[in-house]
Amino acid sequence: MPGERWAVVGPNGAGKTTLLSVAGATLFPSEGTARVLGRALGAPDVRALRAGIGAVDARVAAAFRPRMTAVEAVMTGAAASIVPLADGRAAARPRARALLELMGCGPLAERRVATLSRGEQQRVLLARALMPRPRLLLLDEPTAGLDLPAREAFLDRLEALAASHPKLAVVQVGHRLEELAGSTTHALLLRRGAVVASGAAGEVLREEPLSRCFEAPVRLARVGGRVLAVIERGRP
Repeated sequence: MPGERWAVVGPNGAGKTTLLSVAGATLFPSEGTARVLGRALGAPDVRALRAGIGAVDARVAAAFRPRMTAVEAVMTGAAASIVPLADGRAAARPRARALLELMGCGPLAERRVATLSRGEQQRVLLARALMPRPRLLLLDEPTAGLDLPAREAFLDRLEALAASHPKLAVVQVGHRLEELAGSTTHALLLRRGAVVASGAAGEVLREEPLSRCFEAPVRLARVGGRVLAVIERGRP
C-alpha cells in the first residue's frame, strides 16, 4: 500500500532476495500468481510496471564510467541505464541535484563516484533510484558492509525520505534488526521460504515471532524507535 515501509527479515536462505526479485518484476513465480503495484506479473506491460519501481543495487556503482560524477550517476536513473540520455541531460540535472541534497550528498555532486566512500555511494544510488519518481522502492541489505557512521547516515536518509515522500512504498530486506529504519511500519519474517509472521512492525518485531524465525532465543532492546536484537546465552 502507498506509504507502507516494510522490513523483510530472516536467516540466510529464507527467500528474502527471491521475494525482492519478484517484487521488482525481474523474477516470475514458478507457480501461482504475483501482483505488484496492482498488476499481475507476466502481463505484456512488464516494462511499464518496472518503470514504477526503484531499487538500490550496490553492484551498479562499479559499472559506471570511471570519470562519472555523482550527479551524472543519479541522472542515469531517469532511464534505468548506466549512462544519462543525451537528450534529457538538461532537464534531469536539477532533479538529480535536488535528490543528492535530500540524501545529504549535495557537496559531492561533481565528485567522481569512484572516489566516494562505500556509504556515500549507497546514498548516491538511493538518489538514483528515486530519479524516475517510483511508487515502490526496493532495498536489498542496503547497509551491508558499511561501518557504523555510514550505516547511520544511510538510515537517517531513509527517515528523511519517509517525511518527504509519504506515499512512497518501501521494502527493505535485512538480516539484522539494527539495520532497519525506525520509520518501518510493517514487517515480514521468512524462514525456508515460508512466512513466520507478517503485519504491523510493532506486532511482528517481537521476541516470540523472531525466536521462531531464527530458531533461537532472541532478546530485544528498543532505542530511539529502533530495535536491537541478541541471542540469549545459555539457552537452546
